[in-house]
Formats: sequence, C-alpha cells, structure tokens
Amino acid sequence: MSAFGNLGLKKLPIFSTVSCAAVLFVIIVASCFISNLSLQSVVLESKKGPLNSFHEDPPKLISISTREVLFSLKEEVEEQEINDYTHFLPPLNASDQERIAWFKKNLTEFEIFKPTSLTRKFDDRVRGFLGNEKCRVKFFMTWISSVRSFGGREFLAMESLFNSHPDGCLVILSRAMDSFRGHRILRPLLDRGFRAISVTPDLSFLFQDTPAQWWFDDLRRGNKDPGGIPLAQNLSNLIRLAVLYKYGGVYLDTDFVVLKDFSGLRNSIGAQSVDRDGNWTRLNNAVLVFDKNHPLLYKFMEEFASTFDGNKWGYNGPYLVSRVVKRMERGQERNFTILQPVAFYPVDWTRIAGLFARPANRAHLKWVEAKLVQLNNASYGVHLWNKESSRLRIEEGSIIGRLVSKNCIICKQIYSS
Repeated sequence: MSAFGNLGLKKLPIFSTVSCAAVLFVIIVASCFISNLSLQSVVLESKKGPLNSFHEDPPKLISISTREVLFSLKEEVEEQEINDYTHFLPPLNASDQERIAWFKKNLTEFEIFKPTSLTRKFDDRVRGFLGNEKCRVKFFMTWISSVRSFGGREFLAMESLFNSHPDGCLVILSRAMDSFRGHRILRPLLDRGFRAISVTPDLSFLFQDTPAQWWFDDLRRGNKDPGGIPLAQNLSNLIRLAVLYKYGGVYLDTDFVVLKDFSGLRNSIGAQSVDRDGNWTRLNNAVLVFDKNHPLLYKFMEEFASTFDGNKWGYNGPYLVSRVVKRMERGQERNFTILQPVAFYPVDWTRIAGLFARPANRAHLKWVEAKLVQLNNASYGVHLWNKESSRLRIEEGSIIGRLVSKNCIICKQIYSS
C-alpha cells in the first residue's frame, strides 16, 4: 500500500473521533434549544377572575410537543415576512397624483388586500364562532398591525372585557393575529374557558353590498389617493362599521378598559365632549354598539366613501360620525342613543396622563379615590387614548392601575404596560 494510503488509514480514527464529537455537539445544542423552546411554551398562569364556576378550575399545565415547537418556528419565520404596513407611508410632501402612483407601485406590499384560503373562510368562521348559544354579547376588535406589536396593554383590555362578560365572545379581525403566534397570545384566556378568536378579514365580502364597496374597489385598482395618514388607520375606521353592519354587536378599540356589562346597551354611540348646556359637540367611534343592518351604520359608510380624505387625522373616524349625526334633522326621531362622555370617554385625551400617575400627596389621593367612585358608578369603561398614553407606564396606585387590577383576570405585567 502506498504511503498516501497508509497515511489515510492512520488518520482515520482521529478524523472519526473529531467528526463524532462535532455531530454530538450539534445534537446537544439543538436539543437544548428545542428544550428551551418547549419550556417556554408551557403555559402555567396564576388565576384571578370573577366568581364564576368555570373560573374556579385550578391552573392548567399545557405542554406543546417538539413538533409544535418546530411548527411555531416555521410560523414565526413566515410572520417575519409579513409587512407591518401601519407605518407604510408615501413620500412626504407628495402631491395627490404622486401618492396615487406610489400606491399603485406598492400595492403588492399591502398583505391585507391579498385573498388567501383564510379570507375565503372568513364568514363561515365568524358565523360558526358567534353561533355559539353561549355568546351573550358579541364583541369585535380590529388589529391591522404586526402580531409583535400586540402587547400587554392590549391583552389587559381583553381581560377587562371578559371580566365583565365571562359569557361574551370576542372576534379580532386581524391577519397578523390569525396565526400560531397570535393564538399563543390568546391562549391564556382560552385555557380559562373564555371565547376569543382572531380571523383574517375578507374585505371584499365585508364591503360587498354596502356603500364602501365602490370605494374599496377603486382603492384596490390604485385609483384612489390613500393620503398621508397610515392607510391601516382608515381601513380600521371602515372595517368596524362594516362588521357591525354585517353581524351586529359591540366594537371596541384595543385601548379600552371595560368596567361594566354592555348587555343593556343597544344602538348607542358615545359623545367625546359636550358644551356647557350638556349638548354633545363631538362623537367618537372607539366604541360602537349597533344591531345588524342598522341604518346609521349605512349612513356612516356612505359618508366614508363619498368624502374620504386620507390626509386629515380623524376625518374618516371621530369627525365622520360627528358630521353625519349633526346633519340629521333635529326633529327626526332617532333610532339610536347618544351617551354622555362619562359612559365611554370619562377623561379627555388631553388629561389622560393624569390617570397613569400614582398619587403624589394626600390631596391627590383623595381626588383619585373620588374619581374611582365616579368611574365605577357611571362609566362602562375608559378609553386610554393610546396615541397619547402609549408612552406612559401604568404606575402602581394610579387610577388606571387600580381599575385594571380590579378588572383583570390573569393580572400580569400591569405596571410594566
């Protein structure tokens, strides 16, 4: 045998030892990685809830198989590819025509317009879910943003909803939340018997046979100026109207802390502000309670389609509902109720920061106690005005901190939200 051959034979044991060691190292690292993921996927939550029978079950320990963990990795990689178009904006100072051209060019970036197997099942999924006879009150929320941005404060809002409505049902219209990761966010509530689901909306179906249909068709063809405000915000304004028109129920923003049962409300919209005589000066659309096919929702969608302006904040939302109701004849009998600000908006957005701060002294504490009495007695909930308060931390002892503590179920991360 040649010297080369002998050399190869002599090195073979060394090579095999090194190779085995390397393979073993990779296996150990991979096993540790999967084990860590499996441990992280075990749900073990403390429990605090209203005194209902199905809340009294002991905490559940749920382990997810290695296959599910690997599946979740795949899902999360796929979710990374979904654009967060909340901040997907046209160039600054662009003209109307320039914005339309930009929008046409970037239409493929807007995932919400793309039909999928899930959008085709939208109506069946919603009707099947809400058809449950245990759904005493039907709630809807929208989330047109990434699943990663659905944080602790949004979860606390859901907790407060179910604390007051243990037999209610919540539908979150969201492509991002309708995923493995989104389901994992909801899982602590689902494990306690609450009924919540995230569904990918079919906008074509939602807007079909409504005044919004032609506006949406124009938008998808790239013939509509989206404006300089994030399109997601304006789509949310329209989706909430359409989903209530199709199914009826209660729409809530995800920054609304529920304090009281909504089941006694019908066809109601809340005033955000009033004048000295108690007459409303502005309405808001963060909370809407309407029957299916209510004519006021139809008028709202007509106004949206005919006057849409994507360059003015609130024009297609709070200002829109105010315009429509104000134009209605004063002598006309209303088939809806306008609630005073204390119902949904007991604190104006300019003063919301005060509710997040802990009492600074005895006088402040006395004011906090009086405000809590008022809110608990007269308000269905508190809108947190996230546009203003999202940067604020909920301080222990603050009004919001105490309201959330009283109305949460799992009650985690209240003061880090």
